[in-house]
This record gives sequence, C-alpha cells and structure tokens, in this order.
Amino acid sequence: MSKRDYYDVLGVGKSAGADEIKKAYRKLAMKYHPDRNPDDRDAEQKFKDLNEAYEVLKDDQKRAAYDRFGHAAFEGGGPGGGGGFHGFGGAGGFADIFDEMFGEFMGGGRRGGGRQSTRGADLRYNMEIALEEAFAGKKTSINVPTSVTCDTCEGSGAKAGTQPKTCGTCGGMGRVRAQQGFFTIERTCPTCGGQGKTIADPCTACGGAGRVRRDKTLEVTIPAGVEDGTRIRLAGEGEAGLRGGPPGDLYIFLSVAPHRLFQRDGANIQCRVPIAMTTAALGGSIEVPSIDGSRAKVTIPAGTQTGTQFRLRGKGMTVLRSSARGDMFIQAVVETPVNLTKRQKELLEEFAKAGGDDSHSPESHGFFKKVKEFFEDLTD
Repeated sequence: MSKRDYYDVLGVGKSAGADEIKKAYRKLAMKYHPDRNPDDRDAEQKFKDLNEAYEVLKDDQKRAAYDRFGHAAFEGGGPGGGGGFHGFGGAGGFADIFDEMFGEFMGGGRRGGGRQSTRGADLRYNMEIALEEAFAGKKTSINVPTSVTCDTCEGSGAKAGTQPKTCGTCGGMGRVRAQQGFFTIERTCPTCGGQGKTIADPCTACGGAGRVRRDKTLEVTIPAGVEDGTRIRLAGEGEAGLRGGPPGDLYIFLSVAPHRLFQRDGANIQCRVPIAMTTAALGGSIEVPSIDGSRAKVTIPAGTQTGTQFRLRGKGMTVLRSSARGDMFIQAVVETPVNLTKRQKELLEEFAKAGGDDSHSPESHGFFKKVKEFFEDLTD
C-alpha cells in the first residue's frame, strides 16, 4: 500500500512555511492523540502518520530530500514510523541512512568537522505514582543503571598518557568515498567506524569505549496534574555516547495507581458514596473526603435516589500547568439496611401497611405500569 503524500497528511501546501507546518501538526496531533481516542485504531494510525510526516517536513534537509525524491528518499530506514519513543535505540536508523545518501549534497548532515560522533542510547524508566501525587506533584530521586563517561580516560577511550590517532584510511573525516559510474558514494569509514580516529592502546577501565556501566541517581520533579501515561524527558540523562559522543535522553513514563476511594475522569473526580436509606428518604447531610485532604459537607435532599449526583466545584484534580482544578462528583448509592432487629422490622411493616398509594415510590410505580401495558399489548 503506497504512502500518502506528507503534505496531504498534514493538510498543508508544498509552499507552507515552518510555522504553518508546526501549527497544522499540533492541531491534528491533539485531535488524533491515543489518549483522546482510546481503542481507536484508525485514529492511532493517523497519529503515527502525522508524526512520520512532521519528522520529515520540520527538518529543512529532510524536507529538501523529500521534495526531490519523495518517499524513496527514506526507504530502508524511515523517519521512525510514528515519531514515538523507541526504547533503547541510539542514533542509528534513519539519520545514518540520510547522511549516507545525502550528506554530500546537503552539507554533511550530522558531521561536525568531518567526524561523526556516536550518540548514546535513549533510556526508559517506568514510575508508578499515587493519585494524590498526581494531584499535588512531587520531587523524588530515581536510580538508573546506565553508561556514563569513563573517568579514567575522560571519554576518549585511550589509555592514560596516550591519545587516539587520526585514522589513516579516511584521514580523520570518518567517511570514505567510492566512485561508481557517474556517482560518488560516501559511506562510514570501516576502519574507525566513523570516529575519524583509531586507538592503539585502549583504556583498561572501559576497554576503549570511553564509557562504563554505572548506576546514576537523578532528581525528578513530577508536575501537579499529570495523567496516566505522561512522558517526562530528561535531556542528556541517557547513556553516554561512544568515545565522547553526546549522551542520549532519559524518558520517564508515569502510571497512576488505582485509588481506593476516587476514580479519575480527566480533571474531574468521581466518588461513589453509600447513603443510609433513612437519610435518603428524610434528607440530611454527609461528609466526604477530597483529594487535597480536606473534607466537604454535602446536603442530601429528601427522596434522594441511587444514581443521583452532587457536584462539588473546584474539588477535582489539578489541571496540568495551571492553578485551576476540576470538579468532584458524588454519586449516591442508597443502601438497604441489613441485620434488622425485631423492632426495626415491625416499624418497616407498619410503614408498608401505611403506604397507601404508590406516590411514595414513583420509579417503581412507573416501571410496573409499563410492565402491565406490555402484557396487555401481547394479549390484544
């Protein structure tokens, strides 16, 4: 199945500027985000297509390549197939393919002074927080096993007292060229792996990699109002790059644990509260807890039925990056008494005998009236 034109995916023309492309992407990404369209595979695919298109069109070099060669410019690697986070992938894939195919035409892509550094891998950390912590936010420390720059060689990979030498194959450029017919093909140097330098005496502490495995403690701030599935990016806190290359990023994925009293609905909170039959019938008041630790008084009118909702404004969740709060909804559940004493049973029997008409139970009266009409229709 052929891919749709990236400009069509974002709904912009080929002459659209960077701001117009960014605005169109944000609008459509919010519309088709998986959090807003749970279990909708069509929306999920559209969201992936949007990210794929935006990853190309937001980059001037990738866009130029796409305008010239179309989707063929990215065959074999793709721009990520959805733009999401791909776990522990480093700097390979699309970026390497793009550099190899178009580095000569586009000014070298990721090359810095001719040398291609190897970026460290991105890392993922899963963290579960309580609903109260999602409401108020928190600061915490996490311990992440990762690769850090080697202290012995300071990331160079060379033994103390020595230095990496310029690669004799590529002359320090990290890339070599080969003539094939009318074309000159440039690729990563096979001798130095694109580093531009070789190590005769590798560091004994890191084996020449310039990095070692170590646990790293990080301070993390969880903002108030985060939702289940929120992703927090800590730039540069991923694995250290190979031989002095730039580090990757750390992504913290949050999950909010179920609460014993409250159910979250976006910025609002739902709470089912059992109400005594006498309170529901005669009226009264109850006291309920709030997510912020305070208590709220709710007036129960006489004749309250199961399912009746009471709204407490401003008692819900914190709205992310805002001082606003959602609302809290109390759902009444009228409880039938159990384990009655003899006297309580006698009182209920007296109440039943004194019931008279059905005006005291309108829902029951209405239901059985419909049942009667139903059977009458069947006999006609």
